[in-house]
Amino acid sequence: MNWIILIVAGLFEVGFTSCLGKAKETTGSEMYWWYVGFLVSLVVSMLLLMKATESLPMGTAYAVWTGIGAVGTVLIGIFVFKDPTTFWRLFFIVILIGSIIGLKVVSH
Repeated sequence: MNWIILIVAGLFEVGFTSCLGKAKETTGSEMYWWYVGFLVSLVVSMLLLMKATESLPMGTAYAVWTGIGAVGTVLIGIFVFKDPTTFWRLFFIVILIGSIIGLKVVSH
């Protein structure tokens, strides 16, 4: 169950980084709503990370959390913000996903 909590925490990390990106592109009240989304996502992500680390090793949980956030943020960047897609970016994203899976496999 704590692995599921950790994955959800990582997805909220993607949420708060994406909200920052959208806030940067907007102005006025819409910008403030993106900042509200950032704060809510940040708080939820941190609370879930804290919950997950009650039974998972801190180093493993943090690495997985940041890995999910990094992969998700790069994918959001590619699909939403039209960041460039190159062979090497995709290659290293696949390596990062493999590393996250590897940490799950070797953790007790």
